[in-house]
Amino acid sequence: MIKITLPDGSLREYENAVSAYDVAMSISPGLARNVLSAEVNGVVWDLTRLITKDSTLKLLKWEDEWGKKTFWHSSAHLMAEALEATFPDVKFGIGPPIDEGFYYDIDLGGRKLTEEELKQLEIKMKELANKDSKYIRSEVSKADAISYFTQKNDPYKIELLQDLKDGEITFYQQGNFTDLCRGPHIPSTSYIKSIKLLSIAGAYWRGDEKNKQLTRIYGITFPKASMLDEYLALLEERKKRDHRTLGKDLEIFTFDDEVGPGLPLWLPKGAAIIEKLEALAKKNEHEQGYVRVKSPHIAKEALYIRSGHLPYYAESMFPPMEMEGTKYYLKAMNCPHHHKIFGATPKSYRDMPQRFAEYGTCYRYEQSGELFGLMRVRSLQMNDAHIYCTRAQFEEEFMKVNELYVKYFKIFGIDKYQMRYSTHAPEKLGQKYIDNAEMWKETEEMVRKVLVKSGLPFVEVADEAAFYGPKIDIQIWSAIGREFTIATNQVDFAQAERFDLSFTNEKNEKERPLIIHRAPLSTHERFIGFLLEHYAGKFPVWLAPEQVAVLPISDKYLEYAKEVQSTLRQNELEVTLDQRPEKIGKKIRDTELRKVPYMLIVGEKEAADKTVAIRRQGHGDQGVKQLGEFVEQVLQEVAEYK
Repeated sequence: MIKITLPDGSLREYENAVSAYDVAMSISPGLARNVLSAEVNGVVWDLTRLITKDSTLKLLKWEDEWGKKTFWHSSAHLMAEALEATFPDVKFGIGPPIDEGFYYDIDLGGRKLTEEELKQLEIKMKELANKDSKYIRSEVSKADAISYFTQKNDPYKIELLQDLKDGEITFYQQGNFTDLCRGPHIPSTSYIKSIKLLSIAGAYWRGDEKNKQLTRIYGITFPKASMLDEYLALLEERKKRDHRTLGKDLEIFTFDDEVGPGLPLWLPKGAAIIEKLEALAKKNEHEQGYVRVKSPHIAKEALYIRSGHLPYYAESMFPPMEMEGTKYYLKAMNCPHHHKIFGATPKSYRDMPQRFAEYGTCYRYEQSGELFGLMRVRSLQMNDAHIYCTRAQFEEEFMKVNELYVKYFKIFGIDKYQMRYSTHAPEKLGQKYIDNAEMWKETEEMVRKVLVKSGLPFVEVADEAAFYGPKIDIQIWSAIGREFTIATNQVDFAQAERFDLSFTNEKNEKERPLIIHRAPLSTHERFIGFLLEHYAGKFPVWLAPEQVAVLPISDKYLEYAKEVQSTLRQNELEVTLDQRPEKIGKKIRDTELRKVPYMLIVGEKEAADKTVAIRRQGHGDQGVKQLGEFVEQVLQEVAEYK
């Protein structure tokens, strides 16, 4: 008998080998129709693959992350079949699922794929999907696999095979297409009901700029036609909220070829937002006992060798500069500098914890193909801090950091968030991770305890920790449901040893501190990029770079308009005055496009009564008030976040 344990603890027994699909059918035919793949003993499998021993089983549907990924991975193979049927000489790179949909990197021998050909491929995919071809898994020897792709003259698959051994190579076939693939896949192409090929891009083979540039085709599929309609509507909304478009239209930031890719220039309005975010962070950090420090933008190679960053992150750092026989690197992270600041003066247990905060500018060499607006840049200003504490203080300090995250979520109207808790992989100690099994066990349990105690939503993920300790990546969702990795909260048990950091404990002995790395407001670049999408450019009054626009009906009322502007400025509000000789209707329309929260229209009556006619962004006319009354109203609105 084969015993299958389901997630609710219930047990099912079968006389012979059984597939996850068979298990689903034995529970309910309706359930079986909705299952896409299965997690067997923690590993995602094909729904039709036989289970031959006692196992745990979780059935994965569209709502599950790996249900979607299985569906989209299978769709990538369907697209590859359509490509091979259309372009017999095509050569294939890789075709993985991504957060939304899938892509396949292909080599068309130098020819460019047209939009019309993309539409024809979409039609071909629909035709092939309707054939109800089964996805068939087979184990293949390395020699046979190389022979197969040699006959197909596909150098990319042959290169991938070099890294594999006998016993770990599988093929998947559907219809007339066979691919090198680990899987898993859905049972049949008929599951794919709606298809949209979205775009064409260039991508270097294996992400290396030294390799050939391939053609990358992005697509998405769904099990229901209505889902595609909803997704396309969402894409239209995203276009309106694209932070790159909004950043340009609202004059927040710009890029310049002579400055360099990935190096944003903040325009005055962008700088105004930055100032407000920094003020918010500094206020909250001051209340929690942080002290501010400053560090240089470059350092000697020796600093990053000592920290361990250079061996692990050399590819993400700019090349060194050599002066007087010494190599210097642009700062890619603030932590080694802060460790030096901690170690500069002796510390007692009475001085602990030490909380150092800095909006430090760092530089990271992102590959040109990975640069994306403000989300992936090469110059970044980070809301960074490092907390040096005793073991006894760790729980409270880590809890306070998480509470600060939650406070910020409320301020910015972020309703959906999740902590992604990353632990190490024991088999990779000494390679990917610091070789100290005891400290890994201790610190991972400490973090897990805080997360459970705090009641925060979290998922635990293995083999994604920092090299020096466990970490939490903070996942947040924008107003239109797009997921962002916005910040991190990390534990470090290695750097204190590397930098010989210590404090004198109650027994008058030297003791190593634990270090917490945290950046609740991420970087200015990533966070403002997120906020542009989240608010669709309509920043709340306290954060808006232009809070009030004064619009005189004509030049006759310009003097009073200037008086209004002066009063608002004296109250530290961001205010502009529209002095253009335009009709008031145009001034209002232009101000609406700039997404300014408040417009104050002044004419003859307002000038005589010392009042202002108020319009609110998106809400129209708000009536007339005394200027002082309006100022008090706005200051109260702003004060909620100060």
